[in-house]
Amino acid sequence: MSKIDLSVIGNKTEPRVFEYTWKDVVLYALGVGATAEELSFVYENVPGGLKVLPSFCVVPAIRAFPKLGENLEWSLMLHGEHTIKLSRPIPPGGKIVQIGEVTNIFDKGKGAVYHIQITGETEDGNHLYDVDWVIFYVGAGGFGGDPGPKAEPLNPPEGEDPDFSISYEVADNQAALYRLSGDLNPLHLDPDAARRGGFDQPILHGLCTYGFATRAIVNGPLDGDVERLKEFRARFSDPVYPGDTLTTQGWKVDGGYIIQVKADERVVLTNALAAVN
Repeated sequence: MSKIDLSVIGNKTEPRVFEYTWKDVVLYALGVGATAEELSFVYENVPGGLKVLPSFCVVPAIRAFPKLGENLEWSLMLHGEHTIKLSRPIPPGGKIVQIGEVTNIFDKGKGAVYHIQITGETEDGNHLYDVDWVIFYVGAGGFGGDPGPKAEPLNPPEGEDPDFSISYEVADNQAALYRLSGDLNPLHLDPDAARRGGFDQPILHGLCTYGFATRAIVNGPLDGDVERLKEFRARFSDPVYPGDTLTTQGWKVDGGYIIQVKADERVVLTNALAAVN
């Protein structure tokens, strides 16, 4: 395993331009399970204009990933947590200018934890979003670095029913469709690659699960208003498989909802909070 390169902390990429059209927006929506009944997300000529799911920002953001070091073993990199923060609705087409940065690397003993932020702006300099990845590099800890802050648990209130609960089925071909938005990791489609990664079969992309949850939040308590979702952060706690049923539940708190997502009885997204207005 290569040595952790702390010198990458604070280094920013050159501005990277992502150009897209309504087709990319619709493909993403379909990739996170949207149907023809959700016309505002899948039809470019819908009255009032095509809406963009807030989590679409992960599609351009993955193209602006900064360099994390040399000779990394990517099979040992696990996507642990994810956050999106939005300043305004994402346009249904155009150009987004992005800069990626490794903001920190923490030493957790059993692994190294990379914090990466991608910032997106319109061509004329208006801030659109920040997308934050937390990636756990298995076995790369113990290098004498800062252990970082300890995350406070964020759990649903015990014994209280959720204020909303929405279930969506994950299609058998969901991963095959979602990967067309840019995440081509064979782990999610190739059975041999999945077995090499320690799984009996291909698993759904974590960010596809995250998109399903975002869609449930927008369609549920936000009544389809994409402008109301300002932030969504979550921790990936268990894999999801094509054919699962994803249930997104939310408990109302000041400023938003505590979110939990289950695949049948397995909790797959935890420590999750949606900030809304």
